[in-house]
Amino acid sequence: MNLFVRKLKEIVIILAVGLLCISCSSVESLSYNPWTVINLPTDATLADVAFTDDLNHGWVVGTKGIIFETTDGGDTWQEMSIDLGDEKVSYTAISFNEQEGWITGKPSILLHTKDGGTSWSRIPLSPKLPGAPYGILALGPNTAEMVTDLGAIYKTEDGGRNWKALVEGAVGVARNIERSADGQYVAVSAKGNFYSTWKPGDTEWTPHNRNSSRRIQNMGFTENGSLWLIARGGQIQFSDPDDQESWGEVEYPELSTSWGLLDLAYRTQDELWVAGGSGNLLISPNHGESWSKDRDVEDVASNFYKIVFVTAKKGFVLGQQGVLLKYEPPSEAA
Repeated sequence: MNLFVRKLKEIVIILAVGLLCISCSSVESLSYNPWTVINLPTDATLADVAFTDDLNHGWVVGTKGIIFETTDGGDTWQEMSIDLGDEKVSYTAISFNEQEGWITGKPSILLHTKDGGTSWSRIPLSPKLPGAPYGILALGPNTAEMVTDLGAIYKTEDGGRNWKALVEGAVGVARNIERSADGQYVAVSAKGNFYSTWKPGDTEWTPHNRNSSRRIQNMGFTENGSLWLIARGGQIQFSDPDDQESWGEVEYPELSTSWGLLDLAYRTQDELWVAGGSGNLLISPNHGESWSKDRDVEDVASNFYKIVFVTAKKGFVLGQQGVLLKYEPPSEAA
């Protein structure tokens, strides 16, 4: 009899928790859906997207060495290939400045084009390079800045023939690394236990303890230069614009424990989007003060890993299994 009572209590508790979660997840639904779902013919995870200067010609790269090209602004994509022999690679980032572009990848891949991607050449990298190329930014003719997954930062001004180290020491294995428009970096440790920052002129990375018991999932920079932080359990925080060590209150765009937040990106100075696991996509029109959820994409069978806004009117969400969302601005948001 006691066993029956215990089991009954367990069932009641489970039902109560379930009802609580349902009530907590009642975030307002977005009244429109600005995202078109595109299923690329691949089972790879998409990593990055970039466009040349005309904004119609672009590229998507990802794991398993996949690369897709568009010539109509992202409405349709064609799979392309770059001959690297039998080497198995995963592309991590792509960046263009006008017609000049760069692609980074693992195990140690750096590709360069000067003709909008018609032809690509492989840039040899030193076997002593700390870590594998993780991200890159095309800054101008023959000029780019590259960061490795260990936080080593290099700059070239001669098309990749020579590289200058911008930081003396690496930061260690990083979960993710983001760069601000003015050249600052923030890196989250592999386990999310702490984060590190670097700004131009520093010789070393500066480590910082996380400010809560929740492990850090991702970090980046807001439009005004402050930091945003996503922690496990769907938490978001923003730092003070004048003091990156001072953090605001924890925000929960949606109180839920069944999925996590993975990335955040600004479409405009105030409007930001947050992507997460299991097809979750949320928007705040006022820098996180209020939130709405795009429920029209909830049934997409993919985790949304990265959001990229090329311009305020052109954006993409990158996911698993070749899932790509393209932003189609409604008239009032354009």
